[in-house]
Amino acid sequence: MRAYHLETLGTIDGIASRETDRPEPGPREILVRVRAVSLNKRDLLIMKGTYPLKAVPDVIPVSDGAGEVVAVGGEVTRFAVGDRVAGTYFPNWLDGRITPALFDQPGATLNGMLTEYARLDQEAAVRVPDHLTWEEAACLPCAGVTAWHSLTGGEPLTPGQTVLTLGTGALSLFTVQFAKMLGAEVIATTSSAVKADRLKALGADHVVNYAENPEWGLEVRKLTGGRGADLVVETNGPDTIEQSMRATALYGQIVLLITGNPRRSGIEISNAAYAASLATIRRVFVGSRAHFESMNRALALHGTRPVIDRVFGFDEVHEAFRYYESGVAFGKVVIRVA
Repeated sequence: MRAYHLETLGTIDGIASRETDRPEPGPREILVRVRAVSLNKRDLLIMKGTYPLKAVPDVIPVSDGAGEVVAVGGEVTRFAVGDRVAGTYFPNWLDGRITPALFDQPGATLNGMLTEYARLDQEAAVRVPDHLTWEEAACLPCAGVTAWHSLTGGEPLTPGQTVLTLGTGALSLFTVQFAKMLGAEVIATTSSAVKADRLKALGADHVVNYAENPEWGLEVRKLTGGRGADLVVETNGPDTIEQSMRATALYGQIVLLITGNPRRSGIEISNAAYAASLATIRRVFVGSRAHFESMNRALALHGTRPVIDRVFGFDEVHEAFRYYESGVAFGKVVIRVA
């Protein structure tokens, strides 16, 4: 089989293709013929050596992938040959709260999915909805589960409440789709008129141009009759947390996904913004297998499909990484393996 390995940190060219023997599944493992993978920001950070979990030497990159089961170990009970599956982001986190003992991740401390065949523990995979293509199914494990967990893992979101999403990254697009699925009103932000139209087509009820409205938190309050958003999925952290706090309802929730960037090492909220608020700030680390399975049931019920920007071939891995790194994508960047 052919697989890509992270041979040299710091450069996309350090990801190299290599021929190797096809693995055989252990007693409680499944062998997956990978059909497609998708890229996430964490894949770039791991490649650059700046991710909190350091990559093991020569690791196979990329956490998100989907494919069909082609062989099973003798003790496997959860899957059969022919099943359509995706790997989980935290293979050992099945349900409940995460602990440090469960932090291992594919593409970092474990081999990932950028390979023709992946060997997974039977507990580290989920069935994917039948209506999704391989490329769509490969978009789910990181951005999809994170968005679902953000909306459903804290104080229950009820129909008619307001959700605020920031920008047009893949996670924010999932959040728009899921929030509408759950009956919420959605406000999104962007600086692009073209992207604003695409957000509305995806289901956003209102779009605020943050370039034209630097104090966009106040604009969100106007759109909600002064009340503010009940839940903010905060994907930019240091650059936007102040306005997110000002946009949040008195007892609202802020799901904080990013806490630092190259320009700012941490978040800072002014006294004026936080002293007048009783909002809860909640951190989310993607989600468990149970979150993934719950999300898949909702996707299947509503027939919802992830937004894909562009699909690359298995010989175009470097081009795919560079395109994703450029930040121009509206939706997921996918690599078709087979």
